[in-house]
Amino acid sequence: MNIFALFEARVREAVEALTRVGQLPEGLDLGRVVVEPPRDSTHGDLATNAALVLAKEAKTNPKALAEALAAELRTDPRILEASVAGPGFINLRLAPGIFHDVIRGALADPENFGRAQLQGGPINVEYVSANPTGPMHVGHGRGAVFGDALCNLLVAAGRQVTREYYINDAGAQVDVLARSAYQRYREALGEPFAIAEGLYPGDYLKPVGAKLAQTHGRALLDQPETAWLPVVREIALGMMMDMIRSDLEAIGIRHDVFFSERTLLQSGAVKALLQELREKGLVYEGRLPPPKGQLPEDWEDREQTLFRTKEFGDDTDRPLLKSDGSYTYFASDIAYHRAKYLAGATELIDVLGADHGGYVKRMQAAVKAVSDGKAMLDVKLCQLVRLLRAGEPVKMSKRAGEFVTLRDVIDEVGRDAIRFMMLYRKNDATLDFDLAKVVEQSKDNPVFYVQYAHARVRSVQRQAREAFPGADLSAAALLREADFGVLSDPGEIEVMRLIAQYPRVLESAAVAHEPHRIAFHLYEMAAALHTLWNKGKDLPQLRFVNATDRKSTWARLALVEALRSTLAAGLAVLGVTAPDEMR
Repeated sequence: MNIFALFEARVREAVEALTRVGQLPEGLDLGRVVVEPPRDSTHGDLATNAALVLAKEAKTNPKALAEALAAELRTDPRILEASVAGPGFINLRLAPGIFHDVIRGALADPENFGRAQLQGGPINVEYVSANPTGPMHVGHGRGAVFGDALCNLLVAAGRQVTREYYINDAGAQVDVLARSAYQRYREALGEPFAIAEGLYPGDYLKPVGAKLAQTHGRALLDQPETAWLPVVREIALGMMMDMIRSDLEAIGIRHDVFFSERTLLQSGAVKALLQELREKGLVYEGRLPPPKGQLPEDWEDREQTLFRTKEFGDDTDRPLLKSDGSYTYFASDIAYHRAKYLAGATELIDVLGADHGGYVKRMQAAVKAVSDGKAMLDVKLCQLVRLLRAGEPVKMSKRAGEFVTLRDVIDEVGRDAIRFMMLYRKNDATLDFDLAKVVEQSKDNPVFYVQYAHARVRSVQRQAREAFPGADLSAAALLREADFGVLSDPGEIEVMRLIAQYPRVLESAAVAHEPHRIAFHLYEMAAALHTLWNKGKDLPQLRFVNATDRKSTWARLALVEALRSTLAAGLAVLGVTAPDEMR
């Protein structure tokens, strides 16, 4: 039950009622009318901007329109109070029965409580897509967790989602990988070993060298690079992707599709793309103006094959071919996104690192062009992660040699801490991840605080079974027997409000592609539960379990079970476990 959608519909009915009696003109645009929580909960349970967004079009005073709408809303028995605030906001205070119905809904169908049914076609979400040249670092982990939680969120909101990883296995970096692995192969055979400048020095390539030595013996030593390079590259790429998949599995990340850049090129998809763009008149031979500021060393003032991305919102047109006639990375990227669209996706989401900011406009323009405006691309940039230990920077990993690997952090603090903390900050804000802080058992550690709330409810339920041996304390039994009218403490009402807000939070987070909103709301719900529990220590009449008061106990057990199942649902969206005990 989404009370915000329910009362948004009621506000629209009030607008229609005023239209019927001639107080408002026909055909007003109601698209910007929203019902949301008021900024201050003391002002009411809900607030609407209807009068503010309709007044100009209706050619009336917003405050006068708000008064008229509030009068109409007061005729609804579910609304105890409708008051006008500021320049024309309307605050609504609801009858308690509305929140009781929310709790009943959460108890009756916890699996589907809060889920939405957003309209739209298939969505393709590409995330991680780390170059297969070594282990993933913590920055990759942030994009991986964000992308995975976003997919979970979209599925919970009723969307059809494909989770995709783009394997960059066709560029120069994979040849560097092969040459680095070849040196480890020589090392495994006891040959002189040295990592030249520009090669990858990490110990993670030792197993690749050992595998090559086991498979080929000394045969590759006598071959020229042109012969051994493709052999070494194939084995090194396969082992790197196996390592990446293992790291992803350890943090609970899965993909439906692993798409190879090399197969894209071999299939002729890029050539077909260029032909299609030429036929549409979107490719021409021309010269680009020099970039503003200092010219880069590789700047060439020459005629190039250019894509008219500027026509689709980009800052400038973009080259599709290099001076040697090979395709630019941009050409391959366009062909890749075209392939997603041709596979049926009408919404594309790319989750990328912060250093890809310059990529956004050009790719959004390209998607518009190749889909004739039928597909849209949203690019979510994940900012850097600063890894700390008790406030001090953590610099590097023994295994990677240059950075801290994601697997190192998983092994130290666990999957749940990484996932929750990566999502407890908006993706485009830099994240300080303190290895010491995220394992603390305190209110200052959000993942512990939320998981402890879930475990605390389980503890309450165990206490109730001891206090009422043999009683049926299932959600179904509580739903039948609980009298929610006895729940009148402000803390209990706040818990109800927060449970009631969850469906709206989930839906708005899915629309905005912002899973951090779920993490924030879970923390609020946990805080309300802990506050209420602490109140019960000082005021025995507010304790969740009272052996001499079955009526209040049953109502509170129902309330906290609804909270627990909502916490569990939200944690599932984030990919975090909901423990029954904290150890």
